[in-house]
Amino acid sequence: MITRLVEDHAQALARKAELPAFVYDLAALRGHAAEVKEALSGPGAPEIFYAAKANPDAPILRALAPYVDGIEVASGGELAHVREALPDARLAFGGPGKTDDELELALNLGVERIHVESPYELTRLASIARTTGREVDVLLRLNLAGDRSGVALAMSGPFGMDPGLMESCTDILSASPEIHLRGIHAHLASGLDASAMVAQSAEILAWGRTWLDRIGHTGPREFNLGGGMAVDYRTPNTRFDWKQYGAGIAAMAQPGETLRIEPGRSISVYSGWYVTEVLDVKKAHGQWYAVLRGGTMHIRTPVTKQHNQPFVVLNRDSAGPTVTNEPVTLVGQLCTPKDVFAREIPTGHITVGDLVAFSMSGAYAWNISHHDFLMHPKPAFCYLDA
Repeated sequence: MITRLVEDHAQALARKAELPAFVYDLAALRGHAAEVKEALSGPGAPEIFYAAKANPDAPILRALAPYVDGIEVASGGELAHVREALPDARLAFGGPGKTDDELELALNLGVERIHVESPYELTRLASIARTTGREVDVLLRLNLAGDRSGVALAMSGPFGMDPGLMESCTDILSASPEIHLRGIHAHLASGLDASAMVAQSAEILAWGRTWLDRIGHTGPREFNLGGGMAVDYRTPNTRFDWKQYGAGIAAMAQPGETLRIEPGRSISVYSGWYVTEVLDVKKAHGQWYAVLRGGTMHIRTPVTKQHNQPFVVLNRDSAGPTVTNEPVTLVGQLCTPKDVFAREIPTGHITVGDLVAFSMSGAYAWNISHHDFLMHPKPAFCYLDA
């Protein structure tokens, strides 16, 4: 669960009193990315655009760059950050509520594709392109109805356009020669296994091909099939079946099409650990608690997903309150009962001064957390290379 490189560095950080810390194993990240790239190779394989929102740290981006075809960004801030970190990267810009300033920035920074979320956004983009004398390639973001029961997250409502709203784009496109429609983008749900992802992709392709044929779209076509590959925090050693998925997608590819995906969490989540130390161990109303330095203001994931963040206890030679062979709830330093990393988990043996390394902390951790609540110190950030 924890690499030797990370464990050794965690002990060194503890000796220097530099915890909590996010510790990333860049060699492990590259190894995983290389496996994904290999699984998605050959005829009909989709391009891989890493979703920066999962973890936009510059060392993460640079480590992934050789194994991905581009980066997907979802704000002007992400766009500027990624362009600085990877000056030559191919970029796709998606997300609802784009401002005029962001759209103009996308044109100025050479974004390859803009994923248009609404007819109004398309109209504004056309106006900006016309005013600046630019041309721009777009994908229209599709939001299909359908049974999304059982998914971790259904991207409904404000995301993209339903089929009726898509029709409103045809006249705008006809009147806007500076806008080049390249195809369809759709990210319908997250948390799907390989079979479900292939089935969802088939749904997107069937609708998109039919619609593009009907509106008379000619030339090469692109279909961005989104991300959302399943990540299971209950079983950290279980990985998305990239080989099955790659074979399924390649089988659906047609000549003259470019297929593209936008994985984020499933790429970077396994390379990061949030490492901290035990400050107190106590029993209250029959339940054991270990209070850890830091808290979910650093790693909000277990609160937002309502799960137990997987972890390993690194025992040290320390004296203090101890619990052995009892379920323990791991909490942080925040003044709220919601500040819980994991509930009633058997830990074997845990003592004040021990270290706890939470795995699967390489995505949607620090970057989505409420950093300044109670004004505790920020964690350290360590990017390790073998």
